[in-house]
Amino acid sequence: MKNLKKIIKKSLLWVTCLGLIVLIAGCGNKNAQDKTVKVGINNADTPIWKVVQKQVKKDHIKLKIVEFSDYNQPNTALAQGELDINAYQHQFFLNNWNKAHHTHLVAIGNTVIQPMTIYSNKIINIKQLKSGAKVSLPNDASNEARALQLLEAAGLITLRNTNKKLPSTKDIQANKLALKFSVLDAAQTAHSLNDVDIAVVNGNVANAAKLSPKKAIYKEKVSQKSKPWINIIVANKKDKNNATYKKVVKAFQTPAVAKEIKHVYGQGAVTVWNSKF
Repeated sequence: MKNLKKIIKKSLLWVTCLGLIVLIAGCGNKNAQDKTVKVGINNADTPIWKVVQKQVKKDHIKLKIVEFSDYNQPNTALAQGELDINAYQHQFFLNNWNKAHHTHLVAIGNTVIQPMTIYSNKIINIKQLKSGAKVSLPNDASNEARALQLLEAAGLITLRNTNKKLPSTKDIQANKLALKFSVLDAAQTAHSLNDVDIAVVNGNVANAAKLSPKKAIYKEKVSQKSKPWINIIVANKKDKNNATYKKVVKAFQTPAVAKEIKHVYGQGAVTVWNSKF
């Protein structure tokens, strides 16, 4: 009888201990539960963000990549809470977006500078451009201004010396070749090459359209003046100091991601967190 009681006590003790172990393990798993972060990106950047996706697993972050093919939806989705962060735009674009849409989106980290480029299916040198040539430009204010400044740097036009940070086609003072401009959604510029003589194309758009930087007939130079064109990771203002999102930024700014950026873009992108310019 005594032996039976001892066996029962030991069994109860083991059951109690086992229950405590399960409870502790369960609490541990609960604390380590993955946090889901939705990031909106240009579809050309998917291979890069897949590297980030792997990097943040150690921080118990499940990064969900949401692809977009235009320049408007990612900010709309972020402002409406459908995304947690996005990464596709430069600071000037964000500033204009916030102003036009009365939103409060903020940069939480830098990624790359993608030099704007001029492509053509009809000429191989910018000097071959003839009078009356057709030119396509992005239609959003910041990228239109950037494209016009690039055309000015190429010696094709002269812009009025005004205090405006973002000139438009209305600010062209001299147009010696009488160039004809078509302003399109930025994502469509690369697809307009059969309809125009030259197209001014953003880096990620060029990559998505499989346009090699080596085939560009003119390319923007990266310098101190390029800082407004640095691409950024963006969140809602209320999430500016979100610790989880900061871990995603940190995971992006790593050698592994820099290597993938080089693989995807080659000379079409310059990583800014590890570069001096």
